[in-house]
Amino acid sequence: MNFEHLIQINDLSNPLVETLSRDQLWAGLCHRIEDATPFLPGLERCTIVERHADHLLRRLDFGAAVIHDRVTQAEQQWVCFEVLPSEHHAGGSLTITIEEPEPEVLFLRFAYTTTFAAAANPEEQAYIEYIKSAYQQSDLDCVRVIRTLAAEGTLQ
Repeated sequence: MNFEHLIQINDLSNPLVETLSRDQLWAGLCHRIEDATPFLPGLERCTIVERHADHLLRRLDFGAAVIHDRVTQAEQQWVCFEVLPSEHHAGGSLTITIEEPEPEVLFLRFAYTTTFAAAANPEEQAYIEYIKSAYQQSDLDCVRVIRTLAAEGTLQ
């Protein structure tokens, strides 16, 4: 299954929504790379296992399950989390891209690639829709955490 959606970060017409800079948004994504704990409910520990010039490897400890992923990035543009297949996870990826169609009008595009096959019946389709909804909620939570970090002055 491939699935993607956009979340608007800045709405210049709404003064009630705090505007984030591209630098703050990128710093928030980098924070998620270094310590995913505040971004992923149930994650007990995020450990950087290896650092390389073009990627890093992490161990994500959820208690009952341990997941390993590879993280790549293009500075100020995108970050990709690729879950390595294991007995606990079939693998997949999430790429988060910063989009700026106009100055200061920022969006995050969340693009998922998973091993889920196309639904063959209504029950499978309902399950896939549930998964998509969970992804969207998780991504809204990601933005909420970035906004909280920015408000605390952590993302300078």
